Amino acid sequence: MKKLLLVCAIVLGVSAMSHAQGRPQRSPEESTAALKTSLTLTADQETKVLAIYKAQAASRDSLTKAGGDMRTGGQAIRTATNAKIKAILTPDQATKFDATQQRGRGGNGGMGGGGTPPPPTK
Repeated sequence: MKKLLLVCAIVLGVSAMSHAQGRPQRSPEESTAALKTSLTLTADQETKVLAIYKAQAASRDSLTKAGGDMRTGGQAIRTATNAKIKAILTPDQATKFDATQQRGRGGNGGMGGGGTPPPPTK
């Protein structure tokens, strides 16, 4: 019985640790494929978006290796990436892109919830 409890405690601890590290980042190829589907990117746009996402991944890796603050530094990288992507989109695609970014964050900056909910709209 003690062994079973110990195993359960270890599994629970490992699960909690992996959850605390956040969700894994998608590869540049996965991110590009998702945008290609949701925004109907042209081949030229797809190539440019992939390059932007690869640069973002390199910046994020550099920040991690340098021991930088992923909260503020990561946000700056995401903001710059989104601006670069929006620059190559049509106005209609940019509107859809903004909507998908809001949905992806859950409207709370991607911090997993918490805080005060927004007031109800009338």
